[in-house]
Amino acid sequence: MNGWNKKNALWMILYMIMYAATTAIVCVTGAIHPVLFVCYQITAGLLLPGIVIHAFRRIKAPGVPVCFAAGMILLFLVIQDAAAWHVIPIIVTAVLAEIIRAITKYSWTGDVISTVIMSFSTFGYYGQIWFNRNYTYECAVEEMPAGYADALMVASPVWTFVVVIIIGVMLSVLISNVITKLFALDRFS
Repeated sequence: MNGWNKKNALWMILYMIMYAATTAIVCVTGAIHPVLFVCYQITAGLLLPGIVIHAFRRIKAPGVPVCFAAGMILLFLVIQDAAAWHVIPIIVTAVLAEIIRAITKYSWTGDVISTVIMSFSTFGYYGQIWFNRNYTYECAVEEMPAGYADALMVASPVWTFVVVIIIGVMLSVLISNVITKLFALDRFS
């Protein structure tokens, strides 16, 4: 089993930086247009799985999801946005991914499932669209150009939540498979 060592610890630092930076890119897309804000999970499903599955297949030991979560929480602290609705989902996704990876003994299947889970790093941010609509609307009015908040509400009827989640999960699985083949990552241990 390829566990923790000095080289993998250095790789993990790089993975953490890439994961945090890519998650920030996912979030920035929402400023372009309200539809992109609604589609965060789809964008995350495209951009995050490559980093995560690569780290998981390289380090088949506990702690990788926790490192990703620590990197995200550090980013939130740096940008002064470490609110409970951002941090708690990050912690939950890390714990769930750790549990899945341990139960499946760091198998490829467990790593793909955990990769899907870790692609939800922005859920605390965009989930507010459906679970805290008034707050989301008020923030959009305050922070975004005129008309953005109304367009965001129109672009996010309740049914879109399910569609966005399903597409995001499917993309995470697809990208995990593509990256595994592209980088010839170990699929059978």
